[in-house]
Amino acid sequence: CPCVPTEGAMMDNRFATALVIACVLSLISTIYMAASIGTDFWYEYHTLSPAENVSEAGRSIWEEFVSKDADEKTYTDALFRCNGTVGLWRRCITVPKNSHWYSPPGTSEQHLTATFSFFPPPETDMTTNCISFSLSDQFVEKYIEPGNHNSGTDLNRTYLWRLQFLLPFVSIGLMCFGALIGLCACACRSLYPAIATGVLHFLAGLCTLGLVGCYVAGIELLHRKLPLPEDVRGEFGWSFCLACVSAPLQFMAAALFIWAARTNRKEFTLLKAYRVA
Repeated sequence: CPCVPTEGAMMDNRFATALVIACVLSLISTIYMAASIGTDFWYEYHTLSPAENVSEAGRSIWEEFVSKDADEKTYTDALFRCNGTVGLWRRCITVPKNSHWYSPPGTSEQHLTATFSFFPPPETDMTTNCISFSLSDQFVEKYIEPGNHNSGTDLNRTYLWRLQFLLPFVSIGLMCFGALIGLCACACRSLYPAIATGVLHFLAGLCTLGLVGCYVAGIELLHRKLPLPEDVRGEFGWSFCLACVSAPLQFMAAALFIWAARTNRKEFTLLKAYRVA
């Protein structure tokens, strides 16, 4: 946060207040953005009976979902049937905790081949299990027909997916660089570099807004290729909402930084000219 002293004079209370508010908004938006990147609730699927859906196919759903060779259609179908959630880095499904066919990581192969319970009792606890997207998954091509490698590359969905992975990190990086410039402004006892901090926050807000737009467009295009089943409802989750809130906070912080720096500089120049006169 840029410091209070300016070019040889004390800062007006208006500018000090504006900078404090801008710093708080910047901090909140950074926390929101980091939380949205690290959580798995960008989009959620809700089905009426996840336990029954899982029991229909049994162990095969989980095996296909965790497979390194699982294509987009395979894991999307599992998300539909098992109350799935999707983040920028991971995909998750809800499975019966005590079902014999499911076994958490580390369980022996003998246990996996035990008798399966395809119809867990109604009171069976459900647990959420997640699989991370690898770095190569983030840059893999999307196909015109999901799951059909011979259908050709869908360039729109491919680049939307890549942008939604890259843009949040660009946004965080710009804000951190802006904070570094603010610290340099403090060391120089000058408020003018806060203009650069404001510009970087504005660019970060554009990146965050672009991220939100790319994600919405990507989801809509995916659901055109793979429509939701009748008993499945999809909605954007709270991780997505955090990113949506982060963008206007970045724009407000940018506006306050730029306004305080420019106005204070202008008043200081006028005061200096008056003293010379």
